[in-house]
Amino acid sequence: MKRDYIIAIDGPAASGKSTTAKELARLLQYTYIDTGAMYRAVALQIIRESLNWKDLVELERMLQNISIEFKRVNGEQRIFLNGEDVSARIREQDITRLSSEIAVIGPIRKRMVELQRTMGRDGGIVMDGRDIGTVVFPDADFKFFVIAATKTRALRRWKEMDRMKITIEEIEKELIWRDRNDSTRAIAPLRKAEDALEVDTTEMTIDEQVGYILRIIRERG
Repeated sequence: MKRDYIIAIDGPAASGKSTTAKELARLLQYTYIDTGAMYRAVALQIIRESLNWKDLVELERMLQNISIEFKRVNGEQRIFLNGEDVSARIREQDITRLSSEIAVIGPIRKRMVELQRTMGRDGGIVMDGRDIGTVVFPDADFKFFVIAATKTRALRRWKEMDRMKITIEEIEKELIWRDRNDSTRAIAPLRKAEDALEVDTTEMTIDEQVGYILRIIRERG
């Protein structure tokens, strides 16, 4: 198997794509690029600057000066915004909703796609998101579209969060809202690429998800 594949994994929130992509990259000794985290980092910077993101002049200024990097710290991949580790902060609820809203903004998507293509241009990467196989890398060597039942996704997300502050039902409503928002937006909507392999993880463990995708890559590589 050659060592410089571009592997695109798309799908809705909490479908298992990020965990699968991260573990797949580790096993292949590839770089994992979490594009959703990049949009979350932009959302955090907007909040920190109290920026009116509808002001395109101010938005462009911020985007040209923003620094987003992925680094391994003590064996774990972390995301840094302007030199600061924000891996935990960007997973909070205020960032979750805002990141989905701003993902439809043209200048933001344009800048993030530029950064993503630069990060992945030499291959040897596993990149997950909403539009990797359709927009960022339409010629990716492998494309997977990961799905799961909404209730299963809500339970997974609930287990990752502070269970005292939110219910599974609230998370399920949030996921339904995000699915609708991501799938109907005018710019780079969430959709399965025609040549992507759909992977339903509803009844799969993480090991089973990773094993299945890894087997496909090795068989076809």
